[in-house]
Amino acid sequence: MDIVYTSLNRRSRVPSDPTSEVAEVLGALWAHTTHEDGLEHASGRAEKDRVDLLVYLLTLDPTAPGFRSAACRINALLHRCHAASPLMRHRYLPPNISA
Repeated sequence: MDIVYTSLNRRSRVPSDPTSEVAEVLGALWAHTTHEDGLEHASGRAEKDRVDLLVYLLTLDPTAPGFRSAACRINALLHRCHAASPLMRHRYLPPNISA
């Protein structure tokens, strides 16, 4: 299992209920994941200026054709979520992850 820590930076400060915010972000992740992402589990924590995420992905064989690292897979997933979800686009800056 690969574990990736990442954050989404807010466009503005904490909303009134940051607890539901984390649930909304996790819901967007699950709604936009594909089998190729290998998402197994995700958790999050709201901070003043961002949401921190801990994402667990299946470990893939690096010798397999089409191999993508865990960082590459979470980068693609977060960009897909941001592009497809009006809530994510409105609340967060585009993901800035080095893959």
